[in-house]
Amino acid sequence: MEKTNEQIAMKVSRISIIGNIILSGFKLFAGIFAQSAAMISDAVHSMSDVFSTIIVMIGIKLANKKSDKEHPYGHERFECVAAIVLAAVLFATGAGIGWSGIKKAIAGNYGDLAIPGILALVAAIVSIIVKEAMYWYTRGAAKRINSSALMADAWHHRSDAFSSVGSFAGIFGARLGFPILDPLACIIICLFILKAAIDIFRDAVGKMTDRACDDETIAKMRDLILSQKSVAGIDGLKTRLFGDKIYMDVEIRVDALVRLEEAHLVAQAVHDVIEEQFPKVKHCMVHVNPVVVAIN
Repeated sequence: MEKTNEQIAMKVSRISIIGNIILSGFKLFAGIFAQSAAMISDAVHSMSDVFSTIIVMIGIKLANKKSDKEHPYGHERFECVAAIVLAAVLFATGAGIGWSGIKKAIAGNYGDLAIPGILALVAAIVSIIVKEAMYWYTRGAAKRINSSALMADAWHHRSDAFSSVGSFAGIFGARLGFPILDPLACIIICLFILKAAIDIFRDAVGKMTDRACDDETIAKMRDLILSQKSVAGIDGLKTRLFGDKIYMDVEIRVDALVRLEEAHLVAQAVHDVIEEQFPKVKHCMVHVNPVVVAIN
């Protein structure tokens, strides 16, 4: 199953790389030919996606390695490492594009700025359509295999689509006689890239620092445990994210008068149903606390 998931992620990533190379080449040509700073910046953004996707592929490949002596809990956190590297690359790319736009915007030589050609507008529209399609394609695969790294790459595609909207607005405004809007669009693109970088970084750091699951997931886990036969209550329930997986520790109450073998079977039933109903749970540790059950 894990191998199949890895193969799906690799296939989606390869398609993303090919698509981004073709798209960035087209946008770079359109930006140079149509004299659009915003489109050239957008092309650089798309090219950076190629390196970002390669980072995601490496992270997923390492994360799917089997447990070994040095990593008995597995390698899932390599996805988080890949996501953090991806966030750093994105942040640097966005900062560079933003600084370039700011310098042009405050230069004051607006009359010297070239009016972008119609090809730049066509490239922006093509980019919006292609990037949005890539977002939905990658997002669907990420949800199917529960990959946070692939989901981050999907949202990277979505941020590209938004940045292309900014490019379109800047180019269109420049053609209407407001050339300053073209470098301002570079600043808008920068903001989208920086936001994507920060969101990816925060999510990855949360998973690296044993952040708990969301309240809704914990509530569902609690309800499922309490519905199991012979579980008299829950004394404690802890979860922690380990890359894209979940580790769980739960203390359940079981009648103190039952035999040890029976108490073990109750714990085993809780363990099995949790891992069956919550595929992201890699391991559920169940501790049994004896309790005197009142007889009505």
